[in-house]
Amino acid sequence: MTALRDSGPVTRVDLLNGAHAWFVTGYDEVRAVLGDPRFSSDRLRHPNALSMSPEEVAARGAQAPPAEPVPERKDGMFIFMDAPQHPRLRRLLSGQFTVRRMKHLEDHVRELAGQLIEAMRAGGPRADLVQAFALPLPSLVICELLGVDYADRDEFHHRTAIALDLSRPSAERRQASAELRQFMAGLVAGKRRQRGDDIISGLIDADGDQPLTDRQLVDMATTLLSAGHETTANMLALSVFALLEQPDQLALVRADPDVLDNGVDELLRHLSVFHNGPTRFATQDVTVGGVTIRAGDTVVMAVPVANRDERRWPQPDRLDLTRPRTSHLAFGHGAHLCLGQQLARVELRIGLAELVTRLPGLRLDAAASEISLREQMVVYGVHELPVAWH
Repeated sequence: MTALRDSGPVTRVDLLNGAHAWFVTGYDEVRAVLGDPRFSSDRLRHPNALSMSPEEVAARGAQAPPAEPVPERKDGMFIFMDAPQHPRLRRLLSGQFTVRRMKHLEDHVRELAGQLIEAMRAGGPRADLVQAFALPLPSLVICELLGVDYADRDEFHHRTAIALDLSRPSAERRQASAELRQFMAGLVAGKRRQRGDDIISGLIDADGDQPLTDRQLVDMATTLLSAGHETTANMLALSVFALLEQPDQLALVRADPDVLDNGVDELLRHLSVFHNGPTRFATQDVTVGGVTIRAGDTVVMAVPVANRDERRWPQPDRLDLTRPRTSHLAFGHGAHLCLGQQLARVELRIGLAELVTRLPGLRLDAAASEISLREQMVVYGVHELPVAWH
């Protein structure tokens, strides 16, 4: 990270597929790009900028790589859309993430966390925190919000993991994505027959003059399901890992769990689980950080580096749960600011507080150097986190 920061806030780089791109590492510069409508989120308009898996790159060796196949247009994949399509779909989704629904979830998340911890204690005094707590907690919550039967969790856990694994061939990842969408199509069909008190049912009945199509509903539901459990699960496990490795910060939480009210945002800034993008495409010439980015150029945001910009934070590489809250970029910025950010904060704040207070002596059950990191995944984290307690 230090080398990237030292190279300047906007740097020319080569992508894995041989294409050129701009790598943006400065906090102000990343905010500028994400907040500027002259930069597009639509990958389908720039198919050659899509990266390939490491295996494909290695197999091609020094040969010039052919263009990536243009992916199928997904009508509801709002995270890769621009105006006017994106604002409409975002508005419909925003109506489902109501303050009432999020407030109701706080007590429910605390109840679920307690149940998972009691199950850990019953099987203790050691466990893999990822499988026992970090993955189930957000999965249970997003399943309830979307009206997905939690008994089907293996269906989407497995396929989501493959789809987000950058070490796998792209054909295998696309197949997993297609199977996940097929699973969600069955869910949408069921909700059309019988509504429930869930987000998908709400989307079916939203915007009566221009109802969402099945394709749009499936795409939106698939995005919400994947993002709703994968990101928070990894952030939760990574946060525990970080706290267990820094006893002074762990002691702060044990002494006063309310430190997490602001501390969660410090963890999000410090850890930043998205190491691959977001990516934007210039629709016209734009100057960012004193560098002219030409129309058609690909721009990759290095959020983990930007969130440690020393121009923004003193001692940026230090985790400090008492640091005053400032606007980090873990949830993005601008028109595509994460819709589920409040839900993620609730799950992280309550999940971490419950773990620390209800599992005395919580500690790593392996050397930190033995913890396997998810370095070839879209979402960074740990594969397993062995822990023990008294």
